[in-house]
Amino acid sequence: MLFALYLRIKNLRQIRMKNRLTTLIVGLLVVAASNVLSAQGCTLDPTTGEWISPGGGPCTNTLISAVAFLRITPDARSAGMGDVGIAISPDANAMHFNASKLVFAEQDMSISATYSPWLKALGLQDVYMAYLSGYKKIDDLQAVGMSLRYFSLGEISFTDENGDPRGTGRPNEYEISLAYARKLSPKFSMGLTGKFIYSNLAKGQSIDGVDIVAGTSGAVDISMTYVTQADLGDATSNITIGAAITNIGAKISYTEDKFKDFIPGNLGIGVAWDIDFDEHNRLTLGLDINKLLVPTPKHPEDPEYDIDPQDGIADHRQKSLFSGVFGSFSDAPNGFPEEMNELMFSIGLEYWYDKQFSVRTGYYYEHPTKGNRQFVTAGIGLKYNIFGLNLSYLIPTSNQRSPLDNTLRFSIIFDIGGGGGADAVPTDG
Repeated sequence: MLFALYLRIKNLRQIRMKNRLTTLIVGLLVVAASNVLSAQGCTLDPTTGEWISPGGGPCTNTLISAVAFLRITPDARSAGMGDVGIAISPDANAMHFNASKLVFAEQDMSISATYSPWLKALGLQDVYMAYLSGYKKIDDLQAVGMSLRYFSLGEISFTDENGDPRGTGRPNEYEISLAYARKLSPKFSMGLTGKFIYSNLAKGQSIDGVDIVAGTSGAVDISMTYVTQADLGDATSNITIGAAITNIGAKISYTEDKFKDFIPGNLGIGVAWDIDFDEHNRLTLGLDINKLLVPTPKHPEDPEYDIDPQDGIADHRQKSLFSGVFGSFSDAPNGFPEEMNELMFSIGLEYWYDKQFSVRTGYYYEHPTKGNRQFVTAGIGLKYNIFGLNLSYLIPTSNQRSPLDNTLRFSIIFDIGGGGGADAVPTDG
């Protein structure tokens, strides 16, 4: 499968075997997230100093990171809204987007489980992501949360570079998160999340004496939420603004090499407008803007791509954690316009009737030179007593295929104690 293919790729740049192996493993994660770096055929325009494609447009230059599964939207509710999730009303899945929302939840306790088939269109049955999350409110001011994300790449047949069998394995990755959220005022809260990340792609295998190990890392999220009521006549209206810096943590490696790769740090800002027209009808409009906090690669033929070619490691991979994070706002080879192209947009709409039935739709946009993921989503939600069920469906609108194309995924939610409404609208406290 994909990993076996990558293990057989020849090293065209003649770098050291150890570093090549790391690059190939990272490449698998990039493919799994539908993010691909493709700069072949690009040339430097001497007039503008920009790298352009053979067709005259800007070069494709996708941001690359390891453990890309951390950025996969885990729940079917947000997936049905174009991956909107930073500021919409809180449920257990706020652990992924913005844990500070948990203190505004209506229920005292909630648990959610999601199953997302992966690459279903290719006929694969054992590649999937599972997500389990929950929270407990300590009191009106505090809440704690926990989540477990598991990504399975199915059964893989390993081969060496000559195509000879090297046994089989079941590559997998997981993340365990613990969060604490607290209101600092009736309208404002902050949250802190700690994470442990484990990525086992080919542990126990080796190439030319280089042992492959499981990659591990730790990371933190810092999030905040502001909620206020808005005057809308007879209707009850709330506006929520959220922000989250997620997956800021140690770089990761799959060998004993000192060079490691960035995990997908992200800055997200979201706003949601909740409108209760009456006790039976509620509408939510949401917008999220995200930017990865990882270095932008330079073109491979750029003299600054690898100032020290003896080590065989691209310079953007050698940056320190904080240099990479803060530099990610100004390191795009084509300047500010390219930096703006690195923004990802999610727009979503959700309608609830009688807090029992909902319909959702949304749109996700990523610039063609930064991955080109563009898709429309649809979803429904059902709520009865303490039990909720959410379904979502993804329809691609670009040539870049998504591993979730035309795939139905679902989440179940159990609300325990307090409230009783579905996905409650935050109040001023």
